[in-house]
Amino acid sequence: MTPPKRSRLAGLGLAPRLLLNNLLVIVAGAGTVLVTALLIAPAVFEAHLESVGVQADAQLMEHVARAFDQSLLVALGVGVLIAGIAGSAISWLAARRLAAPVADAAGATASLADGHLEVRVIDPRMGPEFAKLATSVNALADRLQNTEQTRRQLTADLAHQLRTPIASIRATVEAVREGVLPTDEETLATLGHQSDRLSRLVDDLEVVSRAEERQLLLAPDPVSTAALVEAAVAAHREVFRAAGVELVSSVADGTPAVTVDPDRIQEVLGNLLDNALQHTPASGTVTLTGSLGRMGGEPAVILQVRDSGIGLRHDEAERIFDRFVKGAGSPGSGLGLTIARAIVEAHHGTLTAHSDGPDTGTTFTARIPASTTRPRIQR
Repeated sequence: MTPPKRSRLAGLGLAPRLLLNNLLVIVAGAGTVLVTALLIAPAVFEAHLESVGVQADAQLMEHVARAFDQSLLVALGVGVLIAGIAGSAISWLAARRLAAPVADAAGATASLADGHLEVRVIDPRMGPEFAKLATSVNALADRLQNTEQTRRQLTADLAHQLRTPIASIRATVEAVREGVLPTDEETLATLGHQSDRLSRLVDDLEVVSRAEERQLLLAPDPVSTAALVEAAVAAHREVFRAAGVELVSSVADGTPAVTVDPDRIQEVLGNLLDNALQHTPASGTVTLTGSLGRMGGEPAVILQVRDSGIGLRHDEAERIFDRFVKGAGSPGSGLGLTIARAIVEAHHGTLTAHSDGPDTGTTFTARIPASTTRPRIQR
């Protein structure tokens, strides 16, 4: 197939194109003025002479008309020439001024594509369109930079977390191969346990990545707060009873419904209850409550999980939501609270932790916008 011929103007930049466009407008305007003047001015001049009663022979009138036409052409020609030069200069400056921000934005996006994520575009202060262009490019750069930082941190954290189970599997396999360990149920159980740990870690990382990149698939539906609380308590009642920890729940009267993905919110509550159980000693108490509150001036449902466990230092209240951060002796992967916060934020809510200090217990508070739709899942 023969490639299409490239236009001679295809290689022109924005500034030359704008200048050429303005020059065409100037030429068209000048031509229109000349033609209009030559067609109308002589007739108007002769009519004016007749109106004032000027009488002259034909030879004199022809000379006067010729002089008038020549003077008109000279005046219009000089005026058009000066106007064209001034218009061309102004058009060139304006074209350069307009093309510069576009070139800067194009250069910035090319640099971003090459991996130079620190590049930013300065607002040229030439109107809302260019301001929006600069803001959009900078927002893209920020997002790419944050994603790259997250990727690097995740890679480092993942390598650290995978090292232990992989080393355990490798050591067990080598021991079996060398005859140090028998191929019995205990050995197979060890391998299975480490394999399950790797599988859970991969699944948790996938959820975290999707949630933080706003790609978590949600199936939102109006759900009563009481139904969410009751489902979470029912799913954890036996494990709390076996651990000797009391699980208490309540929902305040007048608490509205929420439009959420019930399965995802149950995952949040499950992570919070599991975390509370891990850090609350036997004979302790964990309380799950629902109530009406505010978030950003708008009504919201507040779901709280309070425990009477080991508590937190003040500097740990935010750090515990980071990837792979977990308490001493915790059997989890350190991703449960990270997943819980990511899911709540995917529902346009917030999840925070508070503790008055060690041995004072911890309170996790999730705020989710209240729903104005009647729930399908009732108490």
